[in-house]
Amino acid sequence: MSIKPKLNLLDTTVAVVSLVIGIGIFRTPALVAKETGSPGLFFAAWITGGIIALLGGLTFAELGSRKPFAGGFYKLASEAYHPAIAFMFNWLGVVITSGATYAAVLILGSEYLSALIPIEGINSPFGLKITATCIIIILFIINFIGIKTSATVLNIITISKIGIIIIFSFLAIFISGNNNTAPTTPLIQNTTLFSAFAGGLIAVFFTYGGYQLVMNLCADVIEPKRNLKRGIILGVTTTIVLYLLINFGYNRLLGIEGVANSPLIAADTARIIFGSAGSKIISLIIFISAAGFVNVSLMHLPRIFHAMAEDKVIPSKFMKVNEKSQVQEFTLIFLTLIILIFIIFQGQFDKLINIIMFNDNLVIAVVASTIFVYRKRKSDSEEYTGFKVNPIIPAIFILFLLIVSFNAFLKDIVSGLISIAVLFLGLPIYYILKKIMKN
Repeated sequence: MSIKPKLNLLDTTVAVVSLVIGIGIFRTPALVAKETGSPGLFFAAWITGGIIALLGGLTFAELGSRKPFAGGFYKLASEAYHPAIAFMFNWLGVVITSGATYAAVLILGSEYLSALIPIEGINSPFGLKITATCIIIILFIINFIGIKTSATVLNIITISKIGIIIIFSFLAIFISGNNNTAPTTPLIQNTTLFSAFAGGLIAVFFTYGGYQLVMNLCADVIEPKRNLKRGIILGVTTTIVLYLLINFGYNRLLGIEGVANSPLIAADTARIIFGSAGSKIISLIIFISAAGFVNVSLMHLPRIFHAMAEDKVIPSKFMKVNEKSQVQEFTLIFLTLIILIFIIFQGQFDKLINIIMFNDNLVIAVVASTIFVYRKRKSDSEEYTGFKVNPIIPAIFILFLLIVSFNAFLKDIVSGLISIAVLFLGLPIYYILKKIMKN
């Protein structure tokens, strides 16, 4: 049965906004402010990140229209280049990027949860690792026994995040700045404006992540040639405006140094606006959002392993589903262990961000480059009559991805080298698994 398009322009716009807006905006401004060191450069980084997200959304919209693969990135790279190349980058994404991303979100959630629990040492690096470990174990148990989060709960979480952004933004306009949050550490003094700007973009790109998922909307949009492009432009533009508004609020209330030294920036902003009780309510909402994001990811991420196992590039054990609970038990255990490794051995948000953005931007750049391969192939070019973007758009998009990826590598060279080793280790693993699958 073919999918019947149901998303109009408004639906598409809202879907794009919900894909992009995560919980990073309640943590990453501190990292961006530390790197950039001035309000002008701080806001320039956020505007640039939004523009690149827009270019990325348009690029992946064409890829999704051209090749509506269920396997996503893996299938795109496999057909454009080679299954071994696709496996290597998917392997990198699974072993490093996914584990680091969910660990970072859990650490962020633990930071906000620590503000609610009056236990000495809970907000220390060790205390945050223990808290994040407890959360992932609880989420693992919930998913292992097959409890599903309803779409309504997820929608409430999304609305809550957008609501916090709008409320903070507009109330900050009418409240005088309060810089009682004195800086305890100096801003990072980058040697050049470019290094300051590029350093700020690392956390900005993390916050704008999600645009690449618009490729999954292509088959659901009514009149995609017209509405898909408009929906992406409106959705990402709305996100840019919301991010600029809340950052304006942060900067107005705390000042650039206050922002740089406020990891729990949403809680600190709420304390100024609403007092202590408001700060605790906001902290609870953000913690629930973080846990909800990881929970829904544990529900859906195993399906990627299922697709790879169907293609016989990983053992069939990853495809095995419990008939009663509909859970891929082995895959869920595998994913949880990877997340735990990152929490225990690399459990600091800013360090995890560098690992994520080096790997993720590299993978996205390789997948985005497939657009030129598909355009060049005569069979694909002649048959395709759908949504298309100007070739300059993916070119600029890929260039910025590589710049940010390289800068993230320079921030943590050891982790970057480990990631490269993991990437190349994927090649022999691919051929070994392929040989085993044949026998």
